[in-house]
Amino acid sequence: MPVFRTPTIFPSIPATLIGASITLAFPLTTFANVITDWDAKAVAVAAPGAFGQRELAIVHVAMFDAVNAIERRYRPYLAQLPATNTTSREAAAATAAGTVLIGLHPENASEMRATLASYLAGIPDGNAKSEGVKLGEAAAAKVLQARANDGANAPDAYRPRTTPGVYVPTVITVASTWPQMTPFALTKPSQFRPQPPIPLGSAEWATDYTELKDYGGKTSAKRSAQQTETARFWLMVGPSAYHPIPRQLVTAKQMSIVDSARFMALFAVALTDAYVAVFDAKYHYEFWRPITAIRNGDIDNNPTTEREATWQPIDNTPLHPEYPCAHCIGSGAAAAVIESVLGSADIPEVAVTSSTAPGVTHRWTNLGVLTEEVANARIWAGFHYRFSTRVGTDMGRRIGGYVVKNVMQPTTTADAR
Repeated sequence: MPVFRTPTIFPSIPATLIGASITLAFPLTTFANVITDWDAKAVAVAAPGAFGQRELAIVHVAMFDAVNAIERRYRPYLAQLPATNTTSREAAAATAAGTVLIGLHPENASEMRATLASYLAGIPDGNAKSEGVKLGEAAAAKVLQARANDGANAPDAYRPRTTPGVYVPTVITVASTWPQMTPFALTKPSQFRPQPPIPLGSAEWATDYTELKDYGGKTSAKRSAQQTETARFWLMVGPSAYHPIPRQLVTAKQMSIVDSARFMALFAVALTDAYVAVFDAKYHYEFWRPITAIRNGDIDNNPTTEREATWQPIDNTPLHPEYPCAHCIGSGAAAAVIESVLGSADIPEVAVTSSTAPGVTHRWTNLGVLTEEVANARIWAGFHYRFSTRVGTDMGRRIGGYVVKNVMQPTTTADAR
């Protein structure tokens, strides 16, 4: 098992100060880096879960194409937009992000327009600013148009396996349409589809089943207090779980605007495509969750798995098939992008808080320790088997590496102006 740093405990924030309005929920703008400023704003208003990650990818590729049009150091994500090198990068990026968020969340348009206007007010007026605004609007329009019909929000048509007249749970499953969603960088959702889950009759299945039953139950006597905290810490989902990490690294590494735009765009695209790939695999294999398996441990044709009729995980099981682990594919993709861009698995210390473990902060200086923590957390929560976490982490790493090698590449001499 990995060695975890002792969590730092901070006083709880009064509930009356949390989420009072969209504008108040945004961190105070410091203008230290326009990309990280608007990442934080986007995370604050993004949809829950994987759908919010898709929104972050749209925001970041728009910001990247806008600022990269000015410097042209990298190949554009969608198209090379016309711009002069005197155009304001800050105005272009902020406008691109704000315009995307208005397009994605028209119900919050007035608040977002006010937030964008306030941000732009801190940039000196003039031709550079006005050209930056135009450039940001153009980049946002192109990306929004490209993703308007990508299949992410297609009507749910999932068909549960059943026989006539037999009851099945009736809650709508999560992201059942994503196996048909157009990825941002992958050639197709199934590009990195893994091999099938391990056989139920195998010794490995019995080992992973027993570990999960012993350590992932709601009332487990074997799980330590630290393991319980870690499990609850990683109940959080969506962009708020991972995006604070690259934001802190941008600051620690003092990245330029265009380099931070590319770094965070690669990060957002990789995580989004990782979710597309994991839902492709999940709905292809439809492997049972631990709460189902353990309550049916007498029918898996494995004599060494013991049924526990009343077993429950630490929290409500996510409403999609088990294999492979989605949290693991996210952490693997994140680690691969960061390691590829920064050149090392060792990183400046980053700290993340969790909405599902109030008052607790976890810190890491190594990406391998981070991915191992996430994998263990999903076992200790009672959601995923050990083999599924290994497959998920490996998938994520492969997807993250593929994204870095295939989109937004550095330009060659022939690519330059």
